[in-house]
Amino acid sequence: EWAKFPGHRAAGRASTFALGAPRAPRPAPRGRKPGRPRRVFGGRAGGGRALPPPPWAPPAPPRPVGVLLWWEPFAGRAGGARRPPDCWLRFRIRGCRLLADRAAYGEAQAVLFHHRDLVRGAPDWPPPWGGHPRPPGQRWVWMNFESPSHSPGLRHLAGDLFNWTLSYRADSDVFVPYGRLYPRAHPGDPPPGPAPPLARKRGLVAWVVSNWDERQARVRYYRQLSRHVPVDVFGRAGPGRPVPDSGLLHTVARYKFYLAFENSQHPDYITEKLWRNALLAGAVPVVLGPDRANYERFLPRGAFIHVDDFPSASSLAAHLLFLDRNPAVYRRYFHWRRSYAVHITSFWDEPWCRACQAVQAAGDRPQSVRNLARWFER
Repeated sequence: EWAKFPGHRAAGRASTFALGAPRAPRPAPRGRKPGRPRRVFGGRAGGGRALPPPPWAPPAPPRPVGVLLWWEPFAGRAGGARRPPDCWLRFRIRGCRLLADRAAYGEAQAVLFHHRDLVRGAPDWPPPWGGHPRPPGQRWVWMNFESPSHSPGLRHLAGDLFNWTLSYRADSDVFVPYGRLYPRAHPGDPPPGPAPPLARKRGLVAWVVSNWDERQARVRYYRQLSRHVPVDVFGRAGPGRPVPDSGLLHTVARYKFYLAFENSQHPDYITEKLWRNALLAGAVPVVLGPDRANYERFLPRGAFIHVDDFPSASSLAAHLLFLDRNPAVYRRYFHWRRSYAVHITSFWDEPWCRACQAVQAAGDRPQSVRNLARWFER
């Protein structure tokens, strides 16, 4: 990638390339007038075919792609558009022109529709809803990060309305998980160090919950678990107390275990409760969500504890108390930190930029989602 050009010359020998030294004119080859430069790069030399670019030339930039965000997610239809992110500075994705002004609809190669805002109120669609054709090649992208249990109105959306899906599901057209592990390149990558300092851990089990519903599996399991082991609950609902001013991560870091309990159980629905609240904070996640095999698609099997590994909540509690008494065994749950770091998805900048990246990679291949509800609810 780096080319070195020698600039030295032998001692005692004059160089015609030295600054200020006159260079003797060379006779022009036959068939070409003197003084006319010979084309080499990007043209033809000697009447032959065009030469390839030099090996040190930078790769061609990706074709510019415009992606329009139709609504600011969760801001309401009256919410003002915010300034789009710089995809290159944030995620090293070139060639993105992110649009927040609906007047640029005709210039967009893709339009993002956030599901929760899509199903609220009267239809608020781009011109094609009124019978006008879409701009040629434009993709409509359905974007959703809620589970099927909390995605109302799916079955009321018309068939073939969207070309792509963008969600946490691994089989989405644009896959954007809540978080992921990536190979550690520097000791300071988050979370830093091979393991959290155990001396700072004064509590055993923590849980932060904002939506309390006694009918949910996670609340029922908490009720059983808390009979056998103390669980400190934080949040605005249920028996929770307010998160201290030090913040969620600093609070959870004081505990050995964190209940990464999802509000519903669906394939690939693994949220920030695991990636941020547990792994990034430095607590061992105790997970309730999809089955263990689903979790192991995204992180090592020894990095978490699944409630399905135990026949009852009491046996899980016994295991947690065993790990509390045996720090050497407890530390094994952090072996993954020697090789991996944690990336937390930035909402909503990253999905916006990933949609642009997907359009660049896909080219002009046509596609449509035949039955969105059937796919997402399975």
